[in-house]
Amino acid sequence: MSSPQASHGGPRRAALAFIFVTVLLDMLAFGIIIPVLPHLVEQLIGGGTARAAWWVGVLSTVFAITQFVFSPIQGALSDRFGRRPVILISNFGLAIDFFVMAMAPTLWLLFVGRTVMGMTAASFSTANAYIADITPKEKRAGAYGLLGAAFGVGFVLGPGLGGWLGAMHLRLPFYVAGTLALCNFLYGLVVLPESLPAERRTPRFELHSAHPVGALKLLRRTPTLLGLGVSSFLVFLAHYALQITFVLYGDYRYHWGPQAVGQVLMLVGACDGLVQALLSRRLTPRFGERPVLLFGMLCGIASFVLMGLADTGWVFLLGIPLMALWGLSNPPLQSIMTHQVEPTEQGRLQGANTSLGSFAGIFGPYLFAQVFAWSIAPGNTVHVPGAAFLLAAALLAVALLTAMRATRGLSSPAASQLPADPAHAPHAAALANDPLSPEPTEPHP
Repeated sequence: MSSPQASHGGPRRAALAFIFVTVLLDMLAFGIIIPVLPHLVEQLIGGGTARAAWWVGVLSTVFAITQFVFSPIQGALSDRFGRRPVILISNFGLAIDFFVMAMAPTLWLLFVGRTVMGMTAASFSTANAYIADITPKEKRAGAYGLLGAAFGVGFVLGPGLGGWLGAMHLRLPFYVAGTLALCNFLYGLVVLPESLPAERRTPRFELHSAHPVGALKLLRRTPTLLGLGVSSFLVFLAHYALQITFVLYGDYRYHWGPQAVGQVLMLVGACDGLVQALLSRRLTPRFGERPVLLFGMLCGIASFVLMGLADTGWVFLLGIPLMALWGLSNPPLQSIMTHQVEPTEQGRLQGANTSLGSFAGIFGPYLFAQVFAWSIAPGNTVHVPGAAFLLAAALLAVALLTAMRATRGLSSPAASQLPADPAHAPHAAALANDPLSPEPTEPHP
């Protein structure tokens, strides 16, 4: 039987809107603290910029390790107890964490806050599982595209807002981020329905399958799932080329100062948001998940090659639209992976995916930082400042070949081709009012 919340278009639209707002506010909250966290660390340790930079790296590694360990646990808990409590607890935990960081008088308390953040930052992976619960297979790529748009908008607004607030007071961005997370919790408490009915939940929570190694075993179930898992890891790893080296690379090669770097990052987020909001949900139904997935990865390879070889800043900027088109690959990749597991395992799958990203975050920053340092070293006979970007292109090329092999013979699900899916039968009555549908539909009577 369907849940009463799921069987009506109005509550269902409210639930989808909440998931979008959840991801948007989470990205906004995370983005707000980016410009001020290093300065807060510098203030707490009082040891200069170089020492602060080292501790910021340690904080990032601690966060990645914590998320790597706890993401599968969160996913398994959502499979057992439902998505709603996990999302709400995550939002409330993030709010408390931001407030703790805002008031932290010592570095060790900041470490506590960062660790708790890694434990409670479950809304991303659980939001993906929520979408898989309530969206039919042929429309999941479009739904994940909208979540990608929320990432882009949050990335555009967050750092700029954080820098503006930080100019008023160094700790003010943390208070604002905590308030956003708390408002998100209260909003969800009122409007968010449960997407996973009791009859579709796992009968018990099994810790042996909830730790990272156990969760990653899920990806070995089918060749498609394993191949796309490897591709996902390589994609996560390649992302760090831009995140870690861009600021220093732009300053070294194009003499871009902080203001120019901020403007370029805003352009990156704006282009990414537009692609996800306007193209992803339209191209996938028309051309299919596999072609869009492979096309997006090709664009990513081209963007990194162009950025790595660009001698002038304006040529580098030409790579930004291509990088935005790279974002087309993630929604179909996520969607195809959800097709490979049972409805009761969507949380574990998303937890495993988040663990892959966290694992990449453990050593990805160090890898690309060292490659960039080597590429510009004065005594180096080979001077290739863009080596980190070229390495990212090579990683994406391997990801592309792996995805091609893993998805060979697959076709995107269409409504007329899909067998009856009992996982979504309870929600069939609400599909007429699906705001993610690429075409207008008749209103539900």
